[in-house]
Parts: sequence; C-alpha cells; structure tokens
Amino acid sequence: MFSSLSIHVSPLLWFYKYLFHTLFISTNIHKFSLLFNLQQVRHEDGKMRWQKVEVKPEEHVKIPKFAETRNSSSFDLYDNHFNDYVTSILTSKTPQDKPLWEIHIINYPTTNAASTIIFKLHHSLGDGYSLMAALLSCLQRADDPSLPLSFPSRPQLDSNYENKSLFKKLHFGINSFFSSILDFGYSIIKARMIPDDITPIRSGYKGIDSQPVILSNISFSLDQIKEIKSKLGVTINDVVCGMIFYGIRLYMEEMNEKTKTSNSTALVMLNTRNIKGYQSLKEMQKPESKGLWGNKLSFLQIPIPKPNKSGNSNPLEFVWEASDVLKRKKSSFSVHLIGLLVDLKMKLRGPEAVAKGIYNTIGNSSVVISNMVGPVEKMALANHPVNGLYFTMTCGPEDVNITIMSYVKILRLTMKTLKGFINEHKLKFCMEKAFEVIFKESMEISEIPTKN
Repeated sequence: MFSSLSIHVSPLLWFYKYLFHTLFISTNIHKFSLLFNLQQVRHEDGKMRWQKVEVKPEEHVKIPKFAETRNSSSFDLYDNHFNDYVTSILTSKTPQDKPLWEIHIINYPTTNAASTIIFKLHHSLGDGYSLMAALLSCLQRADDPSLPLSFPSRPQLDSNYENKSLFKKLHFGINSFFSSILDFGYSIIKARMIPDDITPIRSGYKGIDSQPVILSNISFSLDQIKEIKSKLGVTINDVVCGMIFYGIRLYMEEMNEKTKTSNSTALVMLNTRNIKGYQSLKEMQKPESKGLWGNKLSFLQIPIPKPNKSGNSNPLEFVWEASDVLKRKKSSFSVHLIGLLVDLKMKLRGPEAVAKGIYNTIGNSSVVISNMVGPVEKMALANHPVNGLYFTMTCGPEDVNITIMSYVKILRLTMKTLKGFINEHKLKFCMEKAFEVIFKESMEISEIPTKN
C-alpha cells in the first residue's frame, strides 16, 4: 500500500534544489536520510531486507509537462490535466528496484492553487504519523519561521477517572476487559470471514487496486464543526464520523433504496502511539521515545448506523450513535491488542504477511477512514505559502477511501473512489448535504440532551 501527500502552494521555481538541500544536506538526522536511500531487496533466505543504495534524484522527482491553455485566465484545461495525472499516480505502483518514494512537482495553476507537490511514499517507510512528521519538518510557519508549528490540543480520554470510587473503577475495569475481548474477537472474525454486503459503496470486485480512481475534495469550516460539537455535547471526531455515516446512508438510498439498511462497516485506521502530538524526527529516533519511526498500525471496525425501523433517519442520531460507539471503543483495549497482533505477525511472518492481512481486512469492509491533524497556523515551503494539505492511500481494495486533514480553520475531506462504480459527484453532494442538515438541526437545539 502507498500513501500520497499533496500540498497546494504558490509557484515553485527552485523547489527542486531546496528539497534535496533540506533532506540530504541540511538535516543532521541520519536515520531520516536513510529512509530516502534504502531499497528493499530479497535475500537468499527469501526475506526482504533494507539495503543502502545510491539515490538518483532524476529517477524520483517527476515534473510533468501539460499542454498549454489558449486562454491563460482559464484553469479548466489544467484541472483536467491535473486530475488525469493524479489518477495515473494513484493507480500505478512504485517500482521496487529503487527507493520507494516519488515527488511530483506540478507547476501549473488549477482552481485550488498555483502549483501542487505530491509526495508518493510507500507504506513500508512508515505510517501516516511518521510520514506526516517528516513532511512537517520541511515546512515552517508562514508568519514567523523561527517559531515551531502548533497543533490543536487533544482532550483527555477520561479526566474524571481518578475521582471515581474504588467500586466504580473496578466496575469500569471489568466492563473494559470483557468489552476488549469481545471487540478483539469480533474484529478478527470480521476481518477474515464476514465481508460486508454488496452495496452502492462496495462492489465486491476483485483486483480493483489497479483500476482507475477519482479524487474529490470537500472543505468544511472547523468553527462550524465546533459549534455542532458544543450543541450536541460530543467531540469533533464524533461530529465528523456522524456526518460521514449519514452522508453514506444518503448516497446508498439515492443509488438503491433497498440497500439503505445493508450491513456496512467503516474501517478506521489508527496508529497506536500513546502521544498527544507530533514529535520531531530527532525525538522519534530515541530508543525511549513513544513515537518511534515506523508502522504502529491498528484499526477500528465501526458498523455504519442504519435508519430506524420506520425508515426515517434523524441526522443527529448518526452523530450520537457514532459518539456512543467511539466512547465504548476508547474504553476497550482491542485497538492495542490488534496492534500487538500486527507487531507479532510482523516479527514471525514478515511484512508481506501483515500487508496481505490488512489488505484482506480492508477488502471485507465498505469504506476506509483515516485522519491526521494539521497545524493551526499557515505554513510555508521554502517561503512559498501553503494553501492546502491533504493525503490519501493508494492501491487498496476498497471502493471508497475517506481521509480527513485539518489545516488552520478548515477540515478537508478527501474521497478516493472507484471510477465507473462510485458516482463521485452524487457522493460529494450527499456529504455536503449531510453536513448542512446536521449543522442546521443542531443549531435548533436549545440544550444538550441529558442522556447523551
């Protein structure tokens, strides 16, 4: 599996020189540099191992040439070229005979930015946390480069736990233990034996990892999401998950009403590091660090809520149900048990077996969701302002992949969908409608319901 990070910036006239100066000369972090000059080679015992090789920049940095537009004020032609080029990147696999990364510098204006840089990085280099930390090390605050980037604070999972009585703590511990065992067992069985129903968001086709896909972006106001959060007494993650689930059910009903009550699961990809924010590359290399570089993966399997028995759906119920499920999952250790199982499988059977297991798990689900937290200040890359930042996963067996990235006061939802099967325009419309309806109805609530 691959990851793709995309940055919208102003024109990049000398970024090529800056990039390699930053990554290979300026940085004194040896391990970070090694990530870009290592190649996986199969040895005589059949196992894949990293081997240091010489990096040829011209093999990794791609600068495409598009046909010039007749009307310089029109971005339509460049948007079409850009979309086609991105599709080709998402469906092509990185050659295995060289270090597993590519950088695509698209120095043409689109409706979103003057230029775009795409980092295509193999997942074996690291998970989303590791790769995002590496990327952010190349960026600075636009207002004052001497200051570090800052990120939204994360609430404590249970700030009242220490104040609970011994009986309540014991009751919580017993419930958490049995909940963890049940969740862990269900996750293993679901991943191996119980695929989701065939619906408008899950085709069940084999070999779709190399089929054409389409990338769509939707931007939401973080301030509005925070208003919904306050009105409903939930978290930002609850609001976003509820909106996605409601939008998916709207789309399923639009495409085939019979499938609106089908069994569909969202696979939420997570990292298992017990940390509040990003660590620097230097800190991630320390043996005692909780944010060690690499893949620290786990996942949650969340059933997508269905309409009630009467067939009607209260949009706010999707948020509250998402909140209940996520709250219960947070008190469960199943995520960490799955993470330990993945680590054990990695040691005993190697990365290929782990990749195959995750691939099959994704294939049995209807939609894959992943999120990353971005900085609260505007960023710059070599003094070029960054207008937007988003990421996605490529070459997977899912029909719908949704990633969420916050940046300043915007939450960007990126959807990678299977071309020809998913109606990306209708799915985008349903997501926007879901957010609008949830925002409108939550603003009409005078007080938080006590049961939630």
